[in-house]
Amino acid sequence: MVARGVRRTSSRIGGRLEPFSLVDIQAYEGRSLDSVTQVETISAFGAPLSADYQRWTAGQVMLETAERLTSEEGEPSVQQFLLLVGALRSMSGEEHEAGLILDSFLLRSLSVAGWAPTFYDCARCGESGPHRAFHPATGGAVCTTCRQPGYSMPAEGTLELMGALLEGEWDTAEASTARQRRDAAGLTSSYLQWQLEKNLRSLPLVER
Repeated sequence: MVARGVRRTSSRIGGRLEPFSLVDIQAYEGRSLDSVTQVETISAFGAPLSADYQRWTAGQVMLETAERLTSEEGEPSVQQFLLLVGALRSMSGEEHEAGLILDSFLLRSLSVAGWAPTFYDCARCGESGPHRAFHPATGGAVCTTCRQPGYSMPAEGTLELMGALLEGEWDTAEASTARQRRDAAGLTSSYLQWQLEKNLRSLPLVER
């Protein structure tokens, strides 16, 4: 899809296609590319996000992740779309700490894509938890028997925090410590990039 002439100062639709804008688009179907003919703004998240570097960069990670986890072009991904809009609205409204919103979105987005990690039972043998060790390649928490090279041993309570972020239990998430949040952010990033099999360009820019 292409929006023609949006860089012109006289363009009626250029300002409505800014990053982090939720819009309703009318397009003309072309032979190879569809052309945008009309744009109506539904929600504009760009202004509040651009006022805070941490929230802006976290939003960029959300956009890139959603793009990577979306199915083939032309196929609807309603759950991913609604999840992204909800996360951006929460981020722009400063409903929770930016890092918590980002990690919650990443974990939920992976879950929607079919890659939900386990934070309690062993991801390899199923032994009942709780287990402290986490191994991205195995799929989450691992017991002492199933630990393999590359596993992490985060601060106590970190996996419980990640589970709360996945389930949207914000009271539990908000009560977490700074150490638990740092460890959860690291494990979430590692798990995300393992599943994507490629690093996100925007992720290193996020301040933790």
